[in-house]
Amino acid sequence: MKNLIFACAALLFTIAASAQYDPKALEILDAMSKKYKSIPAFEANISCNLTNDVDKINEEFKGKITVKGDKFRMTLPEQEVINNGVTIWTYLPEAKEVNIDNYDPTSEDVNPSKIHEIYKKNFKYLYLQDRVEAGVMCEEIDLVPEKKETQYFKIKMLINKKEKTIQSFTLFDKGGNRYKYTISKFTPNAKIEDGVFTFDPKKYPGVEVIDLR
Repeated sequence: MKNLIFACAALLFTIAASAQYDPKALEILDAMSKKYKSIPAFEANISCNLTNDVDKINEEFKGKITVKGDKFRMTLPEQEVINNGVTIWTYLPEAKEVNIDNYDPTSEDVNPSKIHEIYKKNFKYLYLQDRVEAGVMCEEIDLVPEKKETQYFKIKMLINKKEKTIQSFTLFDKGGNRYKYTISKFTPNAKIEDGVFTFDPKKYPGVEVIDLR
């Protein structure tokens, strides 16, 4: 009986381990990544939803993401994050301040310009199902970070099955918060000047500049 229990446990472990690097999920993720790499620049309108069932939080706000290569600009109601691939600015309108820091490409923070490649390093992945979201047939995939110290324990991606683009992604953090980002409008191959990815204090009279470099 003891041998049978160990054998069953070993079998379950083997099945779980094989699911952690699901080949079907990898095929879908690779196709999605290839699609984004073929697009030199894009703009997207997003809706963000923060929920926490225990603390009864349900907040929603809208924003915009502009991406060109490794550069991005993310505009949200309470902050604007600008990254030119070397320097990152975080502008807080209500506080009238901007924090400047060096961009760390090895950071594990979710980066809008790299979201299509996040699965390639330090993540396990699993295809769950095909399901419809907002009238769009999507492929649902869970990404689980291999590092236990990561602030979130899972990212759920819904990938447009036809277009191979991200329909939405949800971050599940260890505090019970869920951050869902849904793409409401996607404009590929947008003509975007490099100046969009820098912060010019002269355009923000009275802003306090905090240089953390």
